[in-house]
Amino acid sequence: MGLISEILLLPLAPARGSGWAIRQVLAEAERIYYDPATIRAELARLEEQLEAGEITEEEFDRQEDELLDRLETATRTSAGWGNGTAP
Repeated sequence: MGLISEILLLPLAPARGSGWAIRQVLAEAERIYYDPATIRAELARLEEQLEAGEITEEEFDRQEDELLDRLETATRTSAGWGNGTAP
């Protein structure tokens, strides 16, 4: 049964391969997006922008809240992986 289904689905192999590649790229992008080191670096850059007068206090607060939410999600997710459960 497995061989027959593989033969019948062979014309779809390029689409299945493209889907796999897209999933891999998405997984890597999410890993970078939720990387705590990346988020901390963005927070430091944001603070430098505020001190240099490049952004307003309101803009700083808004972006800081977004980054802290990402950091919380990253921390929660990595803690979930650490105890063997899925995020």
